Amino acid sequence: MKIATELFLIKEGVFSHSAEFLIVMNEVNEAIKCVSWNEKDKFCINPVQKGNGVVPIKNNFIKYLKDKGWKTETRMTLALGMNPGPIDAIKETSFGIFAVEWETGNISSSHRALNKIGVGILQKEIIGGLLILPTKKFSKFLTDRVGNYEEISPYFILYQSINIIDGVIGVIAVEYDDLDKEAPLIPKGKDGNAKKGMLLF
Repeated sequence: MKIATELFLIKEGVFSHSAEFLIVMNEVNEAIKCVSWNEKDKFCINPVQKGNGVVPIKNNFIKYLKDKGWKTETRMTLALGMNPGPIDAIKETSFGIFAVEWETGNISSSHRALNKIGVGILQKEIIGGLLILPTKKFSKFLTDRVGNYEEISPYFILYQSINIIDGVIGVIAVEYDDLDKEAPLIPKGKDGNAKKGMLLF
């Protein structure tokens, strides 16, 4: 899988210029490159509109980060006053916890993820976070109404205006490597968990 866009809405303070931050971003970028479908080293999607599931897509991503020492699918409170919820991956740094969410829900879910990251930084529960989601071009082949980069981008100005002096909020848009009408459709819903092996080559 390839990265189409990498944008930092907030990138302030010592952590954002540290070696640890560079390690975090390198591991995230390499984990994205590990995401494949139908071929060992490429993400090839069958271009059926709304035909592919989303949850199994992140399996290789999560596995790579877990192998690098990240805690995955961990329940924690990103912001005070909110119930603990599952976070796709977190990394403990000397500056604090860094969280990563891979979007599998709709645009409301994308907003909630960025809101939690922003509030979590303000309340010093985390030092930063990333939201990973598909481009609009990619999302049209996925489950109906999954959040996409172009859909949420008009709201970036709101997050960029948050008064954060030490923390990172980033958004990464991902996209398929190629289209392949012979590729199997990515399973939807619970069937995705039953067929994880299809993603891991």
